[in-house]
Amino acid sequence: MPNIILASASPSRKRLLDAAGIHSSVQVSRVDEEADIYLAMTPKEMVIALAIVKAHTVRETLTQSALIIACDSTFEFEGKSLGKPLTSNTAKERARLLSGKSGFLHTGHCIIDTERGMEISDIATTKVTFSKMSEEEIDDYVASGEPLEVAGGFTLDGLSSAFISSIEGDYSNVIGLSIPLLRRMTSQLGYSWPSLKHDLIGAEK
Repeated sequence: MPNIILASASPSRKRLLDAAGIHSSVQVSRVDEEADIYLAMTPKEMVIALAIVKAHTVRETLTQSALIIACDSTFEFEGKSLGKPLTSNTAKERARLLSGKSGFLHTGHCIIDTERGMEISDIATTKVTFSKMSEEEIDDYVASGEPLEVAGGFTLDGLSSAFISSIEGDYSNVIGLSIPLLRRMTSQLGYSWPSLKHDLIGAEK
């Protein structure tokens, strides 16, 4: 069983893998997600392209075989991609824009099995509906700093969970990595889900 590498700096994605029993080491790709070539794409095209580029960027640095898992997420609202707000002003604008409305969280996934020379990519989409937010709630949430570095300016496993009234689809996808999709993709690569979980057991001994 090759080592599993998560090509992401996201602690939420690491927690999702850990909770599912999948032991992984983190290696950040440092791909420029704001490059014009990606921003010109549709939301779905962008997350798939970035996931693939992140996986290949990490692959080029490896000297041993590994199963590389790379992801990228964005929030599509009215046909436009809402990435990480990065600034408080943008985060507030996003919160006002999404208040009482719905959009779609897309996460592109790419897995490269360097040992077998195989690669697979896919996308998961979840509809997210927000409650109405008051100005006081928006100011308080943005002041926490949480929305600045997450796609769309919200996250299901944090402070903004209070403002998400419903989701349609996979909840783990909203956090940043679809565990059900990961299971299907690794199965297509020839791995059983229990064999991936056994890697964690072995690492703990």
